[in-house]
Amino acid sequence: MDLLIKSLVGFGVGTLIGMTGVGGGVLLLPILIFGLHVPAMRAVGSDALFNFATKIGASIVHLRKGTVKGKVVLALIIGSAPGSYLGVSLLVHLRNVYGNGVNHFITVAVGVLLICIPTFLFFQKKIEDRAAAKPPSMKSFAWMSLIGLVAGFLVGITSVGSGSIVMMMLLLFYSFQPKVMVGTDIVHALLLTGVTSLLHFRMHNVDTHLVGALLLGSVPGGLLGSYLSTRVPVPWLRRILCAVLLATGARMLMS
Repeated sequence: MDLLIKSLVGFGVGTLIGMTGVGGGVLLLPILIFGLHVPAMRAVGSDALFNFATKIGASIVHLRKGTVKGKVVLALIIGSAPGSYLGVSLLVHLRNVYGNGVNHFITVAVGVLLICIPTFLFFQKKIEDRAAAKPPSMKSFAWMSLIGLVAGFLVGITSVGSGSIVMMMLLLFYSFQPKVMVGTDIVHALLLTGVTSLLHFRMHNVDTHLVGALLLGSVPGGLLGSYLSTRVPVPWLRRILCAVLLATGARMLMS
């Protein structure tokens, strides 16, 4: 029964990801914490591994299509890998000092991101249009690494935003073809969530049985969502989903 419930959660999250493109971390983590009552720190580690597994297929597709800028991925991961290490190390330090109080810190941090990320998603189309109007640019390698550092730190402590935060920063400061932007973002997110989940795994913050059950449902859910995405009003669904996430973020801040 427990396996069935977790698989159904994975199926629902996978379907929504396939339909809307909204990141798995944003959708899954609140459900793990509030719905399945997984301790926040273990939920973060498990969510990171789930996100890593779900990005493997898409990363392979983009690499084969040549829609990935290797130099950008390299610059980002040079910053995001140590950023993730710092984030996970901070959680371990807080757990050693405050015990279970670290879970409250994570809940607040996730709540803030659940307000920031859906707000960005509301305006993503306008930001993309503005970015498309700019000439292609390639600012300094160091600046991209700084973007990675910030994103990696946030992902290390929350597992949320491995794709959306980097995408937002890239759209604000750089201009590439949309398909290249997406491909580059996904491959970097794969590497970042891989590093983050490994760090959490070493700290015993990953429930592999939970992740397995979620993936069991998310794979067919993702296929169904991709099929439905051409048959349902996705923009309205994204707006409703963002509103729910904003409300969830507010609740997490008040808990």
